[in-house]
Amino acid sequence: MRFTPKEKDPLFDAADEIVRGLGMSLIDLSVFRGKAGVQVKAVICKGGVISVDDCSNAHRALIPRLELAFSGQNLSVEVSSPGTDRIIKDGAELTHYIGRGIRCFRTDISDWSGGILQSADENGLALKGKDGMIPLKYEVIAKAKLDRAEEEG
Repeated sequence: MRFTPKEKDPLFDAADEIVRGLGMSLIDLSVFRGKAGVQVKAVICKGGVISVDDCSNAHRALIPRLELAFSGQNLSVEVSSPGTDRIIKDGAELTHYIGRGIRCFRTDISDWSGGILQSADENGLALKGKDGMIPLKYEVIAKAKLDRAEEEG
């Protein structure tokens, strides 16, 4: 896994500002262009659970900005939460999940380590597991995912 901060993207930045105004964070914004038009998928999060109303509010708030960006094109917009088993694509995304349950498949032990995410930066992350703190460098993490069971355990 790597820690790659988001490149400056005017559309992402504008959408993130809108979503932050609603008290949430924009995790991912993907744009797919096809024969039928443009499909935009946004993934949002906040402290606590993302509700259907949160997704609906973000959708309504994002539509005018996205219509402006894709003027005259058939536009489809989908807004969702990260989901309970989201595969985390990049270490930079982890900063949104402090306090949440995370599981990491480690190449150094060929097994999973899990716990509550305490911190994440460009060097690695720290999980609070059942046996104490687990510091991990990104180079030993093959993949990571959200894990609600770690939060409940």
